[in-house]
Amino acid sequence: MVIRAYDKFYLSNVMKNMGFAVDFAVNGCSLSADSFYDFFIASKVASQIENGSPLFICGSSGTELALTVFDRVGYEAKIDGKPFSSFEDYYCFDRTPEYWAGWILAFYQWNTQLSFSKIREYLPFSQIVEMYHPLHEAPEEKFLDVMNDIINEKSQERKTNLHRLRKLSGLTQKELAELSGVNIRTLQQYESGAKDINRASGQAINDLARALRCNFYDVMELDLSQ
Repeated sequence: MVIRAYDKFYLSNVMKNMGFAVDFAVNGCSLSADSFYDFFIASKVASQIENGSPLFICGSSGTELALTVFDRVGYEAKIDGKPFSSFEDYYCFDRTPEYWAGWILAFYQWNTQLSFSKIREYLPFSQIVEMYHPLHEAPEEKFLDVMNDIINEKSQERKTNLHRLRKLSGLTQKELAELSGVNIRTLQQYESGAKDINRASGQAINDLARALRCNFYDVMELDLSQ
């Protein structure tokens, strides 16, 4: 079971605001999609959304979200070469590829609980913008499947702690799923990195650790250098 930081009730609002924020940054302020995404992560707005901060889940518009990102990283937003300082809502009448990319990425992050920075490790944001054709007319779940396939493929050479520990134990994925009670599809996604195991329930991590006869924290992906 994946633990989510905020209720699905707020998801459509987050998706809309992410779409407007990206569109405003790229098409309003002439910033590249990848640069804005880097700012988004560096500003900690990304992590605050991941953690369900009320300010960004339901307390800001898309324009305000983008301007908060700019303010935190010290970037001066400009439209037509002139500083933009008003918090009046920027509105894009056409749903641009950039709007769609921000919108659908919020959907993907909520569903997988993979962090925005972890997603960037697998592919640049500009590549998601390029997926506009043909995926913008497909159901959101299609994008979920496509992204998971991309991340699974790119994860083949990346060994998570769960993968390493399972191999050391001599267990197959099916055997570990049966011993731990964790759904095999979910286990595969944790092992490949398509889902962030650090977001799994404590019960699921504990069950995996017991099946592998290791410490609870050994199963997780913790950066001990920080």
